[in-house]
Amino acid sequence: MGSLESQSTEDWQHMFRLNVLATSICTRETLKLLEKDGIEDGHIININSIAGHTNTALSMDGIGFYSGAKHMITAMTKNLYTELAKKKSKIRVTSISPGLVSSRVVEQYKEALGENIKGTFLDALALECKDISDAVLYVVGSPPHVVITELTIVPSGQIY
Repeated sequence: MGSLESQSTEDWQHMFRLNVLATSICTRETLKLLEKDGIEDGHIININSIAGHTNTALSMDGIGFYSGAKHMITAMTKNLYTELAKKKSKIRVTSISPGLVSSRVVEQYKEALGENIKGTFLDALALECKDISDAVLYVVGSPPHVVITELTIVPSGQIY
C-alpha cells in the first residue's frame, strides 16, 4: 500500500506479478491442460476484488496501483469469456470480486494504520474466507448452461 508517488518500482512489479501475471499464467496453463487431456468443459474462476471495478468506494490512499492491477483481471476475465464463447467452448469463466475480506494482510494493515482507519472501508465488517469459498461452490454448482460471469460479494453495509 502506498501512493503512486511513494511506491517503489519493486512494489509495483511484485503486485503486477502476483495479481496479473500469475493469474494469466495459471489461466493459460489450465487451458493447455484441459486441451491436452481432451476436457471440453470446465470452469476458470479468477478471484478479483471490488477494486477491479471501482476505486471511488475504496476512498483510501494507497490502493491506486492495486486497483489498476485488479482492473486488468476484470478486463482479462471478460476477454477470456468472449474468446471462449466465440469458439463455442463449454469452458465457463467467472470473476469473483469480494469486498473487504478478513485476512492476515488486512489485519496487519489495520494495525499499521491504527486510528487512521476510521471512516475508511477498513473500518467495516469484513467477509470471512469461507464466504468466498462458498461463492466458488455456488458458481461451480450452477447448471452447465448457466455462466455466472461476475459475482460481487461485499460485507453487509460496505459501500462500493
